[in-house]
Amino acid sequence: MENVRFFRPVCSLQLGEVARISGSQLVRGEADAVITNCAAADTATSGDLTFLDSSRYLHALKSSRAAACLCREHHVDTVPGAIAVLVTDQPSAAYARVVRHLYPDAIAPRGFYDLAGSEFSIDGIVHPTATIEDSVRIEPGAVVGAGAIIGRGTVICASCVVGSGVSIGRDCVIGANTTVQCSIIGDRVIIHPGVCIGQDGFGFQSSAAGHDKTPQIGRVIIQDDVEIGAGCTVDRGANRDTIIGEGSKLDNQVQIGHNVVVGRHCLLVSQVGISGSSTLGDFVAIGGQSGVNGHVHIGDGAQIAAVSTVHGDVPAGARWGGTPARPVKEWLREITMLRRMAKPNYPAQKSKDAQQVGGQGGKE
Repeated sequence: MENVRFFRPVCSLQLGEVARISGSQLVRGEADAVITNCAAADTATSGDLTFLDSSRYLHALKSSRAAACLCREHHVDTVPGAIAVLVTDQPSAAYARVVRHLYPDAIAPRGFYDLAGSEFSIDGIVHPTATIEDSVRIEPGAVVGAGAIIGRGTVICASCVVGSGVSIGRDCVIGANTTVQCSIIGDRVIIHPGVCIGQDGFGFQSSAAGHDKTPQIGRVIIQDDVEIGAGCTVDRGANRDTIIGEGSKLDNQVQIGHNVVVGRHCLLVSQVGISGSSTLGDFVAIGGQSGVNGHVHIGDGAQIAAVSTVHGDVPAGARWGGTPARPVKEWLREITMLRRMAKPNYPAQKSKDAQQVGGQGGKE
């Protein structure tokens, strides 16, 4: 099978430039040595930059054929002598800065249509009342509704649907097969393929006669520099707005319910579900496959462990986990106790421990 590369570096870099871009210090190697690619330690070859962020990957580095390595100061002596070394306190972040420089096309979803060298193209179906600023790219199969506004430099990928009255800011990328309705989106927002934004939330009035649908008349507000992963769903508000704050990042397959407010710079890992009318403060992080009940408030900087269920409010700065979620130390103590109780000899061991404690008390 042919070894096809979907992303290619746009330039090469000398190690001196790598040090400047990554914020690292070159402590071994020549500043004019050339880097042409970035790769993991075990696959790196001549001309490749790699990094070491954890001692668990030392075995891969020992046999690496990389040209240079970003690492912490205490790992310098473990890097093979043939590999140039750049020292930084944050190797992973430094490596990412270099990758962004070499592969700018890998930052956001790419279109599915060859522009054949043109600066911009409008090939979808655009309503005559829509406002399309300069250098907007609308790919085949995309539909832009009445009164919609698309800002300068934004890409609407193939088969997207942008609903009537929707506003999308500048330098955004809306991935293929995405639908956006009832929404106002800021600048530099990245939306990956298959996302649904602005559909009505899950609201019903139940009675003996059945379930009557509650109209959802709110909007979705997505602020600047938000990134939304593939397959996510963001419901519009029922009677107010659903909001995703500036700089927040959603992994794939995250569900945001109606009236939810996600603060600034939050991180929601894959398969997280936030139920209606919950509020997340700024810099909240929630691990994968976790759920948040409706009408819950999670304070600024709180962290929720993966596979947790949040039933009540979480204080700012707290670290919670488990089902139901509670402070991590409390949760871990409970897990440890249950593990001991599950052992076959637990009652006998408990009695033995009590006798030893009693005997020590008698000696005193």
